[in-house]
Amino acid sequence: MTIPSLIERSAAKGLRITGQRKVIAEVLDAASDHPDVEELYARASAVDPKISLATVYRTVKLFEESGLLEKLEFGDGRARYEDAERAHHDHLIDMKTGEVIEFVDPEIEALQEKIAARLGYELKGHRLELYGVRRKPR
Repeated sequence: MTIPSLIERSAAKGLRITGQRKVIAEVLDAASDHPDVEELYARASAVDPKISLATVYRTVKLFEESGLLEKLEFGDGRARYEDAERAHHDHLIDMKTGEVIEFVDPEIEALQEKIAARLGYELKGHRLELYGVRRKPR
């Protein structure tokens, strides 16, 4: 099953889709990383030079408030964004380069469920962020 595009989900929520919002949504749909607003602006303005940074900020805020985007803050002072409908995954952040690596680990998922159950809870969701630096080869 494929996830509907941001444009399709925006329309389903009754959001007005202007030409510039469409470009921003397409840039977000194409992103395989976790861009911040400045990165989104650079990518969107390469498609439509008339797009302003303020338009990108407003559109990202609208998408976030509508539940279409998830805001991620990894402690580097930059708010980054990813599609709220993406399949569940966790993040490993390289503290030197800022690279964000997505991963899924069945053992971690099972352990979180086990911990929640032991504490008397049914786990409904979680967010895991690991921070590290690459080891030097031996």
